[in-house]
Amino acid sequence: MSRTVSAEEAVAVIKSGDRVFVHSVAAAPRRLLEAMTARAPELRVVEVVSLHTEGEAPYAAPELARSFRVNALFVGPNVREAVQQGRGDYLPVFLSEVPQLFRGGALPLDVALVQVSPPDRHGFCSLGVSVDVSRAAVQTARTVIAQVNRHMPRSHGDGQIHVESIDYLVEGHEPIHEHPGHPPTEEEYAIGRHCAELVDDGATLQIGIGALADATLAALGDHQRLGVHTEMLSDGIVDLVEKGVITGEAKRVHPGKIVAGFAFGTRKLYDFIDDNPQVAMLDIGYVNDTAVIRRNPKVTAVNSAIEVDLTGQVCADTIGDLQYSGVGGQMDFIRGAALSEGGKPIVALPSVTHAGESRIVSHLKPGAGVVTTRAHVHFVVTEYGIADLWGKNLRQRAAALIGIAHPGHREALAAEARRRFGSW
Repeated sequence: MSRTVSAEEAVAVIKSGDRVFVHSVAAAPRRLLEAMTARAPELRVVEVVSLHTEGEAPYAAPELARSFRVNALFVGPNVREAVQQGRGDYLPVFLSEVPQLFRGGALPLDVALVQVSPPDRHGFCSLGVSVDVSRAAVQTARTVIAQVNRHMPRSHGDGQIHVESIDYLVEGHEPIHEHPGHPPTEEEYAIGRHCAELVDDGATLQIGIGALADATLAALGDHQRLGVHTEMLSDGIVDLVEKGVITGEAKRVHPGKIVAGFAFGTRKLYDFIDDNPQVAMLDIGYVNDTAVIRRNPKVTAVNSAIEVDLTGQVCADTIGDLQYSGVGGQMDFIRGAALSEGGKPIVALPSVTHAGESRIVSHLKPGAGVVTTRAHVHFVVTEYGIADLWGKNLRQRAAALIGIAHPGHREALAAEARRRFGSW
């Protein structure tokens, strides 16, 4: 049976050399992390494993490098410096395969730190906004410590955990992390409109977070019978449900349901999820399984990139050899969409960086990672239009990509393309 204790008592179970999982994204349990970090003087080489987490990551501070070492499955802003400076590590893996790392024993967990809703009258808590890989972590960790928070929505799906499966409960009622977002720029709105042009009525959507995702969702207001099967939910999904655009009626897998692994947005989104049977928060090993994704019709997956070369190679996780984010679920959905009947995998990015450098490039930067190979890419979108690379050879791809590059960079790109592939 689980016990209700203080955060300090709960994290006393953590020992030097342990591998500790931290609940994902908006569900990162702040009180437990603070209590664990406070034990730094008595701990050595505790490995902290997580996907992207919101809020502070106090264990990643330089002065605590002897006590804690980040092993990130996705690199977010709060651990980026630690990874780039060599005080932490990045583990490249498809998001769909992370649960198997835990379940199969490749990455066994000693402790899982999670945040849950209060137990219902049957004794079940909910993982709330992040079921993703966290369900597998809770199922496999030797010790489970849960911060119980009445602000955590009770989501339907795979995230139900009985209190008897939790070793220590810690009361900690505080607002969970929110992402209010920022209004997209004109360029981002243009990209969103181009992405929306590719979305057919009756399509099943996978769209992430950020300005490009917001702009794409905002441009879908006149569409009909859309469905959602995505690794992540954001506020824009709620707006389309309220407008009657998202109904899920054309889906073959979980028809009528909004399927996701985690959610990140404002309280509006969290309240929408709370006790809503229309939303199914499921294990990411299932959500991101290409065999599941492809069964829905017209899967349209919109993913971002840092740069794309003239052959279609997509770098989405590094800036040169600096680790910036992670592989995540991009390849899961790019491939799943490509295999779906009428599906459309889309890579969307602005044509230039904030410094004015082209993001359509002749060659990826030295050391850059290829998240999506050129054989997997179909559509690339910038504010200047849509490049359809499917069925095109290298010379034709280069021409299509130059056509959506920033006008100021097209001449140099064309010269490089002629050198490599000949004229067109």
